[in-house]
Amino acid sequence: MAQIDLRDRVLIVPVVSTANVSQLAADVMIASFFLQRIQSLDLAKYLIPVVGARDDNVPGIVTPLELYGSPDCRFAVIQQRSPAVKAYKQQFVDALLAFCQDASPSAIIFLSGVDTSDRTDEQMITLTYYYIPSSSPLDAACVESAVGLPIPCYTSPVTPSDALASAKSNDGVPFMPGGGLTRRILRSVTSTMPPTLCLIQFCTEGDNGSDAKLLAAVCSKLINVEPAQWRQPSSWETGLFGTPHVQKLYG
Repeated sequence: MAQIDLRDRVLIVPVVSTANVSQLAADVMIASFFLQRIQSLDLAKYLIPVVGARDDNVPGIVTPLELYGSPDCRFAVIQQRSPAVKAYKQQFVDALLAFCQDASPSAIIFLSGVDTSDRTDEQMITLTYYYIPSSSPLDAACVESAVGLPIPCYTSPVTPSDALASAKSNDGVPFMPGGGLTRRILRSVTSTMPPTLCLIQFCTEGDNGSDAKLLAAVCSKLINVEPAQWRQPSSWETGLFGTPHVQKLYG
């Protein structure tokens, strides 16, 4: 496997969350920019074990957590294919952030999905939001770009009277229904880490291909790169929702 230096690159990290939209967006970016697998990450020991075939008939298998990039690409992508084991959630978060800090990328962009059913009326204007942890440094072009894009800063969709949500929001990070470990990760970001932000997309379970492409497009705007053409992995054709139904079943 080729090796790349992450110090001058933006690192994109999907968080397992609603509709797997963040992982699908990572798939779209890997396929559209023809990124190659750089390495399987040891952090996968905290995740549910999983293996599968690689895209485009490439020999070998995929593992739960892998790093993708290319020498001439200004960003790299971590792809996570299974959630953390319940007993090791915090260990995984700590190890992931330690890896990000040691790699010293120019910035980190986390991708996450949240449940559309919890959206407020004010949040009906757009599907995509951003959130910057208060502890994060702001001296990165993509972090500054987030404020300039026509997307709002994410706020909790639940009312302040919700006692549970209020208790969970005492650390300053808004409640994220269906966000998986997103809040836990953002709460753990420190001022010694590279500039960090999170792109958050409202979505529901189903055919989320278009949601993933939208999230990938917003992410590419932040890092100021555009592919020649947006592509989806070949595995989506048969592996994402299974093969088409045999129409004879319906007469």
